[in-house]
Amino acid sequence: MIDHERSLAIFIDFENLALGFPSRRDRFDIERVIERLVEKGKIVCKKAYADWNRFSQYTQMLHEAAIELTEIPRRSQTGKNSADIRLCVDAMDLAYSKDHINTFVIVSGDSDFSPLVSKLKELGKHVIGLGMQPSTSDLLRDNCDEFIYYEDLGQQPVLDPVLGQSLPEAKLKVFGLLMESLLALRRENKSVLWSSMIKDTMKRKKTSFNESYHGYRTFSELLEDARDAGLVELDMDARSRSYVVTRFGAELERPKPTSESGDFRSSRNQPARRRRGDSKRPVNSAHHSGNEPLKELPVQPPVVKPVETSVAIEEPAVDKPALVQPEPNADDDILFTRGPSR
Repeated sequence: MIDHERSLAIFIDFENLALGFPSRRDRFDIERVIERLVEKGKIVCKKAYADWNRFSQYTQMLHEAAIELTEIPRRSQTGKNSADIRLCVDAMDLAYSKDHINTFVIVSGDSDFSPLVSKLKELGKHVIGLGMQPSTSDLLRDNCDEFIYYEDLGQQPVLDPVLGQSLPEAKLKVFGLLMESLLALRRENKSVLWSSMIKDTMKRKKTSFNESYHGYRTFSELLEDARDAGLVELDMDARSRSYVVTRFGAELERPKPTSESGDFRSSRNQPARRRRGDSKRPVNSAHHSGNEPLKELPVQPPVVKPVETSVAIEEPAVDKPALVQPEPNADDDILFTRGPSR
């Protein structure tokens, strides 16, 4: 779920959520909830359960947020909350029938939803809880993968002061949306901020966003203009030839990290890989001083001595003629057999 976009299904137990309304001075605003959840992914289902006769002042606000209102009349005879049962049934039906929905958001603080959360996690779903602090049970909060308090949603992100000083009015809105989207991605622990990822987040936060409306032909031109204004720092991916935002806002004031595993580094900045079999060159450190750079000595090729081998060469057999003994001479016999002359 980290590598691809999440698909969210939101289930609101409005009766439990209303238990925290009396402790707040301001009026409950569903837009804060939606703006925070669109940062996590694409919302494909939104349902709210309550006896709307008791909460009729909130129905118009929820209807304008495209939330499906499920009417659950309150039964005082039995005392059971039928909204909780209906929410669990719909959530489990969606978990089994829609495989593309991988994230479930339970907007409630009731501890009765803990078995539902455990079952959704068994099915491989990511469960996010959201509720008001006075009406939230610790059992439900600790059982969810994430939990968001409604009281923390009203804090506006602190943007760069350049947005309110030197930028014209035409660029102030689009750059403000850009910075909010970058901060949202940082909250979701995104280390590499691709340009396509940033644009998708901007469109989720504001569905009518289009860079051509602000005078840019492409989204890359918008990022280049933000870089020229000193808001972001860009790098180019050597493979896809698309922009990646490495730093932005207050991050530009801090020194640039040199060796961090999470930071993006393009292939053109990476050192050349050593080939297999290459050896390191020796460093001449005999006459090295503290201020002089080290000199590298050339690598001497290894001396290979020839190996002497003795191979017995067999000469081909040649038929030699047999030696012919000369026949003895008759005079020689007489000379040897005769005695000395008298």
